[in-house]
Amino acid sequence: MILVTMAAQSIIEKLKASNLLGRGGAAYPTWQKWTAVKEAKADKKYIICNASEGEPGVYKDGFILENYPEELINGLKIALETIDHSRAYLYLRHGYYQRFKKNLEKLTRGLPITLFEKSGHYISGEETTVIATIEGKRQEPSLKPPFPTQAGLWGYPTLINNVETFYYVSKIEKDSYHQTRLYSVNGEVENGGVYELPLNWPIEKVLKETKNWPGFDFFVQAGGGAAGEILLPEELGQPIAGAGAIIVYHRQKTNPLTLMKKWAIFFMDGNCDKCVPCREGVFRIAEMLESEKVDRKIIDDLCFVLEKTSFCPLGRSTVIAFRSLTNKLLSCQYE
Repeated sequence: MILVTMAAQSIIEKLKASNLLGRGGAAYPTWQKWTAVKEAKADKKYIICNASEGEPGVYKDGFILENYPEELINGLKIALETIDHSRAYLYLRHGYYQRFKKNLEKLTRGLPITLFEKSGHYISGEETTVIATIEGKRQEPSLKPPFPTQAGLWGYPTLINNVETFYYVSKIEKDSYHQTRLYSVNGEVENGGVYELPLNWPIEKVLKETKNWPGFDFFVQAGGGAAGEILLPEELGQPIAGAGAIIVYHRQKTNPLTLMKKWAIFFMDGNCDKCVPCREGVFRIAEMLESEKVDRKIIDDLCFVLEKTSFCPLGRSTVIAFRSLTNKLLSCQYE
């Protein structure tokens, strides 16, 4: 027991020293989550690896599942050894479940890790909705607090981290983490793919070092392919946030209204219809785009309501793309 406690303390100290932040988008300090679940008083605890990865343009979790599944499973094993009375779930989007099930079953044989196939849409990747889905309940988010670390799966303390987070836990435990992260680079580029590069690199440097800096007038969507922020070339001196996606668009070839329609369809299809702001707000934006009579003031008002009153992060995150595009790219004909 003493050896297990010392080992557990060691990995949490390493996580704290590394300053590893969650790579699912929220960027919460990993060591704090682990400490909260480890120190919780309960006769059962759960660990969930969230491999739902449902946002367009984000492929890093699939990259790890295909190329480094051993590191991922090792990260889960470390969590199981650190958190007493625990068992784990690997929550996989449908496509990943079909592609990687056999190999993951081999790697998890004999371990208290259950593969769980995700059902439902984008919202099913939100952490409290993940819990509801595994429990067989309606797929919709829950009010926080309590947080999953306090009362998660079946009411027990639950650690939920992203695939990339567990991948880096494994590297940290081996002292082979060098402050990197995974970037999904795609769109109008010549060398699209997933790259592991320093996490503090500005977007401009990522594109240039991967030989993806465009030779034409462009803009990027950074963070994700639906909730990511629209940035112009002169704004790319900042590190990336969110899920690590960089999507390059040719400015002359891209119709802003068509792009926003794509986002609106994605968010309408991916939400749970639980709260009015998200359900009706995105619908009204989509309705306006369909008519091609865009009023920036109305979009700003809808974004304000979505940001301030949506029940969960999905509704609040929708405003990032719409607001940044309308402010930077829509011409005066849409005023």
